[in-house]
Amino acid sequence: MLKEFKEFAVKGNMIDMAVGIIIGAAFGAIVSSLVDDVFMPVIGIFLGGLDFSNFFFILGEGEFATIEKAKEAGIATLNIGLFINAIIKFLIVAFALFIVVKGINNLKRKEEEKPAAPAAPSSEEVLLTEIRDLLKTK
Repeated sequence: MLKEFKEFAVKGNMIDMAVGIIIGAAFGAIVSSLVDDVFMPVIGIFLGGLDFSNFFFILGEGEFATIEKAKEAGIATLNIGLFINAIIKFLIVAFALFIVVKGINNLKRKEEEKPAAPAAPSSEEVLLTEIRDLLKTK
């Protein structure tokens, strides 16, 4: 059983998947920063200076300036801004994956469109070619 697991873990597909997961996590961090630090401040300006990541509704009693303060007080909140941030992050990642898959599919199509190598001449053709070449020399 240990031998089978070792064969499974060392297969190329398993290593490729692990590399993909690691790169995906790093890409997720970049997208999070892009959304939180670039897109949402611009959207906030268009919404009148609203800090979009801090856009929430209180589902209890009290007034709180931030989500963190409401959570510290034990009050439930409906975090609309964080949800919209997550949607934007998802759309960016989905679009990036679409572009990657589309590129891979284009490469596969180009490989399929390559003309097949011409078939090797049959033994009869080779023999006839040799006879022709011998006759030319005489």
